[in-house]
Amino acid sequence: MTEEEQRTDLKRGLPMVRALDPEAAERDKAELERMARLPTLSRWAGYWRRIGPGWLQSALTLGGGSAGSSLFAGALFGYQLLWVQPVAMLLGIIMMSAIAYQTLSTRARPFDAMKAYVHPTIAWAWALGSLAATLIWHFPQYALAGAVVQDMADLAGAAIPTWPVGLVILVLATAITWSYGRGIKGIRLYERLLRYMVWLIVISFALVVIRTGVRDWGELLRGYFTFHIPRDPRGVSVMMGAFGAAVGINMTFLFPYTLLARGWGRNYRGLARFDLMTGMLLPFVLATSLMIIATANTLPGTVDIPATGISLPAKSAAQALAPLAGPFFARVIFNLGVLGMVLSTITLHMLASAFIICEMLNWEPVGWRYRLASLVIAPGMLGTVLWKNLLWVAVPTSAICGVLLPIAYIAFLVLHNRRAYMGDAKPVGTRAWLWNLGMIAAVVASASSAGYFIYTAVPDYLSRFAR
Repeated sequence: MTEEEQRTDLKRGLPMVRALDPEAAERDKAELERMARLPTLSRWAGYWRRIGPGWLQSALTLGGGSAGSSLFAGALFGYQLLWVQPVAMLLGIIMMSAIAYQTLSTRARPFDAMKAYVHPTIAWAWALGSLAATLIWHFPQYALAGAVVQDMADLAGAAIPTWPVGLVILVLATAITWSYGRGIKGIRLYERLLRYMVWLIVISFALVVIRTGVRDWGELLRGYFTFHIPRDPRGVSVMMGAFGAAVGINMTFLFPYTLLARGWGRNYRGLARFDLMTGMLLPFVLATSLMIIATANTLPGTVDIPATGISLPAKSAAQALAPLAGPFFARVIFNLGVLGMVLSTITLHMLASAFIICEMLNWEPVGWRYRLASLVIAPGMLGTVLWKNLLWVAVPTSAICGVLLPIAYIAFLVLHNRRAYMGDAKPVGTRAWLWNLGMIAAVVASASSAGYFIYTAVPDYLSRFAR
């Protein structure tokens, strides 16, 4: 089989698109072509009404890993690590933009394309790494959910076991995730709900920072631009946890499939870039920066570092919101905010699991197969039992999963330069150089941070595990 024949044999699109009205799709396509000729601000206003997949990435990344890493970064290092998550996300946006460009130009499913144009082993490593990261990350989401629900029960003077909490959240998350498979209306409802949750998180911590103020603007600016790197193993874990939580390998799998599920194609490439900037980069950088500033203002020196790790119960972490609402309501607001973060992440983990399993088994992501595939990571609910009152568990989890990210970055860099795959959409000349420089920078940064974590922090974890 020739390379051209391979390219035409790739699976394209997703069955969710069948729910689209063909006439409406044509009108949307014509409208996007018209908007492409408008002035920048007018074009952005039109794009704003159509965004969606980028917000799913925000909701996925603003989970337990980002919350835990931001809280510990602020409490342990003040403003010094403000630079980590924006840099990681900017590099991630470069790769996500490339993934969007490839997917929308070809409308091919990336797992299929990677098998044909990189290597089947790499494609399977990407899929299995994405599934492993999703499952590993799933446990701390439930652990955090159990911790904050227990804390709310404690406020009410009650005591409840954590395992029923995990069961209730699993049922709720399953209902939400299965709605995604019911066509375009379910997809848009799902995206809108997650968008509201993301902005609720941002606004809550913005109010705390407004109330507490910035203790030193010079120190804050240095936090973004001096690139402080911790030397001790736990500091490296916090830094790598923040880096790994910004863009995970499972996000590189989920994102292109949500684009295909929306029915987007070549005409949507400009919209996809705008969606990534406004729906993924902006909310994430705002939320994580505000969390770090808030905890640096309210929790400095309050985090214990015992031999077994860094412990920060939800009750203590909630004091970041005390200046806004008082001790009692601070705990309520904090707990509800974290619960919203982990619920959105749990549902997106289930969606990612569904796409990954269906692709590996050559199933179409519809019907009972889609539903069954979304439940593969359901054992993560045991996190409510395995870990209690430890926000810290999300930090090394994110760091460990960040080690897998270079697999995806390297594979998509190769795909971007395959003319047999990209056809006339393959960038050439200056555009090709710019794309490649940006993608290589992302590969080098992710591989270097993964290597630094393995060299610095992993021996510390192994020695403590051995004890």
